[in-house]
Amino acid sequence: MNSEILNLEPKALWKNFAALNSVPRPSKKEEKVRAFIIKFGEDLGLKVETDEVGNVLIKKSAYPGMEDRKTIVMQSHLDMVCQKNNDVEFDFETQGIEMYIEERKFVTANGTTLGADNGIGVATIMAILESKNIPHPAIEAFFTIDEETGMTGALGLKGGFLSGKILLNLDTEEDDELDIGCAGGIDITAKKTYTSQVVEGQALILTLKGLNGGHSGMQIHEGLGNSNKLIARLLNLGLEYGLQVAHVEGGSLRNAIPRESWAKIIVPKANLAEFKAAYEILRAEIIEEYQTLEPRMVITLEETETINSAMSVHDSKVFVQSIMAAFNGVYRMSPDVAGLVETSNNVARVEVIDGSVKVSCLTRSSVESNKLALAETLKAGFELAEYTVTFSGSYPGWKANPKSEILDIMKGIYVSKYGTEPKVVACHAGLECGIIGTNYPGLDMISFGPNISGAHSPDERVEITSVQKFWDYLLDILKEIPMDNVDYSCANAGNI
Repeated sequence: MNSEILNLEPKALWKNFAALNSVPRPSKKEEKVRAFIIKFGEDLGLKVETDEVGNVLIKKSAYPGMEDRKTIVMQSHLDMVCQKNNDVEFDFETQGIEMYIEERKFVTANGTTLGADNGIGVATIMAILESKNIPHPAIEAFFTIDEETGMTGALGLKGGFLSGKILLNLDTEEDDELDIGCAGGIDITAKKTYTSQVVEGQALILTLKGLNGGHSGMQIHEGLGNSNKLIARLLNLGLEYGLQVAHVEGGSLRNAIPRESWAKIIVPKANLAEFKAAYEILRAEIIEEYQTLEPRMVITLEETETINSAMSVHDSKVFVQSIMAAFNGVYRMSPDVAGLVETSNNVARVEVIDGSVKVSCLTRSSVESNKLALAETLKAGFELAEYTVTFSGSYPGWKANPKSEILDIMKGIYVSKYGTEPKVVACHAGLECGIIGTNYPGLDMISFGPNISGAHSPDERVEITSVQKFWDYLLDILKEIPMDNVDYSCANAGNI
């Protein structure tokens, strides 16, 4: 780790972020980071609780003189998206993130995701918990698990675990935005099997890589390349020349726009020259289409050793056309909120391996009925191609509350500090607020955070000055948490 990071301001936040990033924390494998955060709370002498799904709650009493303010929940998730460049050797289950300062403006990682999503939020809460001179009301520091691959921590949260009346979610990635709503999501998985057949012809490896990738919610509207959809175009061209598919691997996580895909294919030698000529034309067209957004895209076709078995010509056609037909991108913009993506889908992962096919998608929407409509649309297409389709991991969106008390307070502070209105928005990402709100319907919630770009990709980085702005803003918010309406003179009097 670059030691200069420890000298960045606010030092307490960056110190904790560095400590957190030394602990492996992949989604669904949070044992080490849970132990880390539990020990952190216990070493401070604070009350630490866990629930049955693995979420961690650390409670800290109010700063002297602020005992009459509403208790707040400060919430972030412990896990991180684990993505790396193909040429980087890295084990997310055993290694800590290798960070450095880029251009004196950003903190980023060496060929992997940084984990600023949501590690900056976690580190911020840690810094508040260990502080001795920061005024704040009573705090419930709530750390969830598995936000990135199913939100099972938030989904497993039960009523009664939290008692706070205001929730500050520190998982937003634009420092001039206050999020008051978000999209829900659902996983669509399509599977089928095929019988391999003996094949003859020229074996080829088709590779598409170098795309930006990114967050499949926050960046779905940017028109970035999806490696699974683009490689399907190239495979579709090959169908005219008798192409047969032997192996495909594309993308990784459902919530990441896929950056790399590759396929092993067979083309009859009699058609090879014509196929290669047509491929070069389409390759050039695709690169031309995406030259502005994806300047690092690389597409290659190389001859390889003999492949003895593959899908039949018919099964290859059905598979390729099913990927071509699967909707990807923005399905509908919100008619109510200007510029907000309402519904989208990400064709996230495609696998053809040893007689089985698996396609994984993540559909998002701030409108539950349209989320299900797009999911059913995808299901219909895959079922026509004789896949078995399952839905899983459905989670609700977060309905905006423009009359929120904490929103009014935070808007006022922002205007006072920065001389301009913050953007009050709903986002197309999945935030845990919508799920938490199902068991805590009266909880006043808002989400905010520093500038983080390239989340869910190895290009992830966080802006240093924005982290300072976020920290200063948060400290002023903590001072202005409103009074609790509990009558403290009677609160502990017992039954009368």
